[in-house]
Amino acid sequence: MQISEYKLRQVINHFAIEGSLASIEVNKEGHINSTFFTTFTNEGSVQKYTHQRINTLVFKQPVALMENVSLVTSHIRSKLIGHYDNVEQRCLRVIPTRSGTNVYVDEDGGYWRTYQYIDHVKTFKTIADAEQAYLLGEAIGNFQLQLSDFDGNQLHETIPHFHDMRLRYEQLEEAIQVNHQDRIQMVGPEVEYLMDTKERGFILWDKLQEGSLPVRVTHNDTKINNVLFSLDGKEALCIIDLDTVMPGTILFDTGDMIRTATTTAEEDATDLSKVHCDTSLHHALLEGYFSKADFLTPLERSLVVESGRNITQIMAVRFLTDFLNGDRYYHIDRENQNLDRARNQIALMQDMDSKWQTLSQGV
Repeated sequence: MQISEYKLRQVINHFAIEGSLASIEVNKEGHINSTFFTTFTNEGSVQKYTHQRINTLVFKQPVALMENVSLVTSHIRSKLIGHYDNVEQRCLRVIPTRSGTNVYVDEDGGYWRTYQYIDHVKTFKTIADAEQAYLLGEAIGNFQLQLSDFDGNQLHETIPHFHDMRLRYEQLEEAIQVNHQDRIQMVGPEVEYLMDTKERGFILWDKLQEGSLPVRVTHNDTKINNVLFSLDGKEALCIIDLDTVMPGTILFDTGDMIRTATTTAEEDATDLSKVHCDTSLHHALLEGYFSKADFLTPLERSLVVESGRNITQIMAVRFLTDFLNGDRYYHIDRENQNLDRARNQIALMQDMDSKWQTLSQGV
């Protein structure tokens, strides 16, 4: 969506920012929200901000979403103040509107938010080695630790049933039954494997629903590219991209962390012989995680390794369902890409199965 500088200046003026606007820069890397960076000068100091028009086709409850973000960041910030000099590097700061709300709604019905820009940090797209895996585990464990005394029930469920494995299997079974793209003959082995492992896939969701697992704050996208690191890459400072923060079990986050950090291949790699769970990365990741996550219940701790396999499974189910439905949800760049993604996740699960005793050591 093209947004004029005049329109953007009008929007920015509604946020509680002091000083004079010096520059506006369009972020060309974002794919979901429309993002802009500004620089303000105020009595000799310079401060940058991030402004976003929230994509309401993706995030259908923008006000609830930002209430979640504000609650979580305020809680984390309260833990940091007095312990660190660089608090602004360690936690997102939501800039309210001049009327005190978390979002501004423009005359076209667009929802806008503003964050203080976090400078002098770096990000990584993938895990390079065991040291980075340790730092990622440590970062996710620390994020959860900071929120371990926060009641997850305070948050809105902005994407209902996001990790509901029973619902995901119902959707898969419906897609198999309807077969409106006539693709079922292409996925026999994949369907057979996922149906064979169906019952074990329900463990996290069922334990959460029955109350055996506590409701906590979940991030739901715990990849390394959502962690800000110090410029030397030696310290994880801040977890970002909080758009999917919701109530749930923190095992959803350990699972996605394991799934994305320990695989040896891209998510849509077609050479399945290259898809493995790297045990050295797995051990380093969990060592870093457990160094911070000392709040876990015995049941939570016992299911951390299982969570990696479980979230890999739900992604396999979702990719295969989308393939059978005609690629409606996940964007594809080539034919059969969602099928390749599903096969990739199944291969990763199977490799985890073959290494289960090794992966579970020391947990």
